[in-house]
Amino acid sequence: MWVWLLVILGSVIFDQATKWLVVSFIPYQESVPLIDGVFEFTYIKNEGAAFGMLSDNRWVFMVVSTVAIAALLVYLWKFRPESKWACTAIAMIIGGGIGNMIDRVRLGYVIDFLNFCAFPNLWMWIFNVADAFVCVGGGILFVWCIISIVQEGKAAAKEKKSAAVTDAQVEEKVENNENNENK
Repeated sequence: MWVWLLVILGSVIFDQATKWLVVSFIPYQESVPLIDGVFEFTYIKNEGAAFGMLSDNRWVFMVVSTVAIAALLVYLWKFRPESKWACTAIAMIIGGGIGNMIDRVRLGYVIDFLNFCAFPNLWMWIFNVADAFVCVGGGILFVWCIISIVQEGKAAAKEKKSAAVTDAQVEEKVENNENNENK
């Protein structure tokens, strides 16, 4: 359980530290190339949801985020999945949500700065470390759910096959008994 708390805390600290560095060293709406023409740090203020969608709805996002974070925390602590992957993914989503929530409460917007500029027609969003934690955690959780569904389906099929074999064995014994009685 403490591992998941450390993942949450680590996500929040990493997110807030990177945002502090960006605000401290990059002027607002300026870019610093890391890989020329591919990836750069571009400091912007995001008043919307993920990737700047639905701007000017700060309170809606805060309420939805608070409910989601609380629900995931309860689920993680009370109904903890057996999978370490699922727990880690949930902790990453919680940490990312808290990181962006801190910005919304403290600043009224979220600081974004990660900009993949190699594909301007395909990818036009600037995001932050908290968004990355939420997306990667969500991806891990999605893959874990698919794997779990497939494994449960295989187990159910195996159980059904095993039950069918047992039924066939019972029927064979009954037939053998009937044949022996008729002799």
